[in-house]
Amino acid sequence: MPAPSKVIALATPSATYDITIGRGLLETLHSRLLTIAGGKPFRPVLITSPRIWKLWSKQVRSSFPEAQSPTVLFLPSGEHHKRLASVESLAEQLAEARADRDTLLLAFGGGVIGDITGFLAAIYMRGVPYVQIPTTLLAQVDSSVGGKTGVNLGAGKNLVGSFHHPRAVLADVDLLSTLPPRELRAGLQESVKAAILRDRKLFSYMEKNQELACAGEPAALTRIIASSVQVKAAVVTEDEHEAGLRMILNFGHTIGHAVEAATGYKRLLHGEAVAWGSMAALHLGLARRAITSKQFAMMAGLILAYGPLPRFRASASELVELTATDKKTRSGRRAFVLPTGVGSVEIVYDVSDAELLAAAEAMLRDVVRLGRSAK
Repeated sequence: MPAPSKVIALATPSATYDITIGRGLLETLHSRLLTIAGGKPFRPVLITSPRIWKLWSKQVRSSFPEAQSPTVLFLPSGEHHKRLASVESLAEQLAEARADRDTLLLAFGGGVIGDITGFLAAIYMRGVPYVQIPTTLLAQVDSSVGGKTGVNLGAGKNLVGSFHHPRAVLADVDLLSTLPPRELRAGLQESVKAAILRDRKLFSYMEKNQELACAGEPAALTRIIASSVQVKAAVVTEDEHEAGLRMILNFGHTIGHAVEAATGYKRLLHGEAVAWGSMAALHLGLARRAITSKQFAMMAGLILAYGPLPRFRASASELVELTATDKKTRSGRRAFVLPTGVGSVEIVYDVSDAELLAAAEAMLRDVVRLGRSAK
């Protein structure tokens, strides 16, 4: 019998909701939505990819009375669909289906579907409610929590969006059983990030339980997801709109996003790019003596333990140039999340291009030395 679900509350000035983590949540989806809706009428509209629907449609539909089965809209998989054109297409489909303010959108997929559905919920009829039902580990530990929504522009990632919190997050660990091993490990890199940021106990647990986690063992994943979500929920509670502290959640993302852009968003999964970006951040921390060589080895060791990370080709100068569109840049000053120890980081604003170039070069040497061919 599965262990009881873990429920983590997130409370901000604009929203309060629960993140539920456990097994078998999909089988009780309709009853959970009734509770989330608080007895008010709602019309469920589920947005997903054809692949996810093929895998899990039976469980979703069986949880609903036939007369209340959700309307299903499809969005193709892939980061290249995370554009305004997809939002417009889905909005037109909602209008054609006569969706109104009693509509409850269900984001049933990975981070791309979650971000697009959340943005659509924020702007359709000036705002409708939605629920996150993330199907990837990356989405369960990170993107489904915190209310960030948005899409990409040609100039950079997530440059158009809104803060719009879900009514709830339902993270069903059973959904991860169909994830390819590479996607599972990429998602675990976001939990490594959470451990480096604020959770030494999670860091230790992930060191000791790497084999179980990478094998997808449900109890280990539940423990890791819950701890990762607690880190993010605590940070978002303190800083809802990324005025300061919340920027620490972008550890590894400054160079990581540049790596994604340099490789056309096709070579690496998001978690893999963030892992390489985290390696660059560790090199910068070591160069600044913000961390010791022992701390560097511990944190780099955990990142690499959840690999292998794929190789890619890029120049350090190209990566630094691509960081110019980073959303953490304020008034021309680049904000950089610098490691200061296992479980602690700080935001600094004085990282020079030369320092960033040296960190990128050191990371690229790691790519040559440690990276493996992506499969």
